Amino acid sequence: MKRIFLFLLTNLAVMLVLGVVLSIIMSALGLSHRSLGGILLIASVFGFGGSFISLFMSKWIAKKSTGAQVITQPRNETEHWLVQTVSAQAQKAGIKMPEVAIYDSPEMNAFATGPSKNNSLVAVSTGLLHNMNQDQAEAVLAHEVSHVANGDMVTLTLIQGVVNTFVIFAAKVLAGIVDNFLNGDEEEGGSSWSYFLFDMLFQVVFGVLASIVVASYSRKREFAADSGAAKLVGADKMRSALERLKQNHPSQLQGSMMAFGIASGKGMAELFSSHPPLDARIDALRK
Repeated sequence: MKRIFLFLLTNLAVMLVLGVVLSIIMSALGLSHRSLGGILLIASVFGFGGSFISLFMSKWIAKKSTGAQVITQPRNETEHWLVQTVSAQAQKAGIKMPEVAIYDSPEMNAFATGPSKNNSLVAVSTGLLHNMNQDQAEAVLAHEVSHVANGDMVTLTLIQGVVNTFVIFAAKVLAGIVDNFLNGDEEEGGSSWSYFLFDMLFQVVFGVLASIVVASYSRKREFAADSGAAKLVGADKMRSALERLKQNHPSQLQGSMMAFGIASGKGMAELFSSHPPLDARIDALRK
């Protein structure tokens, strides 16, 4: 419940900030919220603005939402091994040492997040540490380090910003067309109930379609991260880790953390899944 409240509160704060910024810009430019220029500005501010604010806040959000504890001073052999392993992999991948954290969860999972290659976080679950051997855990860490080295977080943010902008722009334009058809000039300025209703409806429909595009990109980056991990620690270790994940609990990660985790939820339609099937990933490592 606390995580849901934090998620809603963070998004509300982002929306309020973007709303204030948008009002100032539109007032300065003299744009109407029903003109094409005004709609494009609204779509761009909320589409890209929301994505980039989420990116810059991603480490803080991840720590708060998962309860991840960053290892500042290793307290035991496991924490020493985690820090040393990530440090060695980061050096080999040519990136700055990420923060390393552990979060409490029965699932075998890990994720990477952060606004840049040199300002990132790699976190692993207690379930992964308890249920994977050291070679498998090393491969999972290499997978996450590869996500960071490949710049996947920033690229996904750009793609998400583009599709968000398209969704908002297309929805508002079509809602305006439908509103004009239904009401003519009876209600101007986009204040009619039909405009808001169809705007929300089109955003839901286009949002679902856009999520397919984002999920497709995410799946491709999973293959790339697996390949990167194979180069860092060997394909055999990565395949072994993926085989072990077949006995995993369903993923509890959300949003971008799921996209850059090692495992995703089960039973999701493939078009909307952020991760390819485990067997497909294992087969790709054999080629």
